[in-house]
Amino acid sequence: MIKPDHKITANGPAFDPGCRQCPRLSAYLTEIRTQYPDYFAQPVPAFGDHNPNLLIVGLAPGLHGANATGRPFTGDFAGILLYNTLFKYGFSNQESSCSRTDGLRLMGCRITNAVKCVPPQNKPTPGEISTCNQYLHNEILGLKPDSIILALGGIAHNAVLKALNIKLQAYKFAHGAEHDLPDNRLLVDSYHCSRYNTQTRRLTEKMFNSVFSRIRERLTAH
Repeated sequence: MIKPDHKITANGPAFDPGCRQCPRLSAYLTEIRTQYPDYFAQPVPAFGDHNPNLLIVGLAPGLHGANATGRPFTGDFAGILLYNTLFKYGFSNQESSCSRTDGLRLMGCRITNAVKCVPPQNKPTPGEISTCNQYLHNEILGLKPDSIILALGGIAHNAVLKALNIKLQAYKFAHGAEHDLPDNRLLVDSYHCSRYNTQTRRLTEKMFNSVFSRIRERLTAH
């Protein structure tokens, strides 16, 4: 078994590798382990710097990506643009991610998901998002003041607000939007770097770079 990457906050563990609180997701993982015995097929831990300036929140592990490799956005299409961009803006030591043993390191950045287990059809239920929100809550509690949270997609955006007990109506998701949070933190929105969004040009490389450029400028200013 791969040793999970986790940290402890004042409220307890930010990640539980043995979590089985969602029956549908737990059953799905059991099914996957039978079909793909070499896959990680467990709740996927966050990855990166333990004291980051930037926390990136995705949706959930991809079936043949993070669920297979055990690291967020590693081994799937969405990770191609994300890790290339992180390298471009100085958040990583290499521009691609293929496995947990490829030597990739993140600097000042950490990546997690709103839901830690792969859901069927990549669609977690509202109840599963709520159940998993306790872990995101604790991850955010561990962030330093003046840090930035980047939400990749509307579900991640709403999960961040829920984790902070902020009404969803208070901040509307929009690509490139910025929202002030407690402790002088900032929530930044981007369309998810999924295959569908990039192939339909809903999200272009230029659009994604623009978001990271503003994030880097703000972090440098502080």
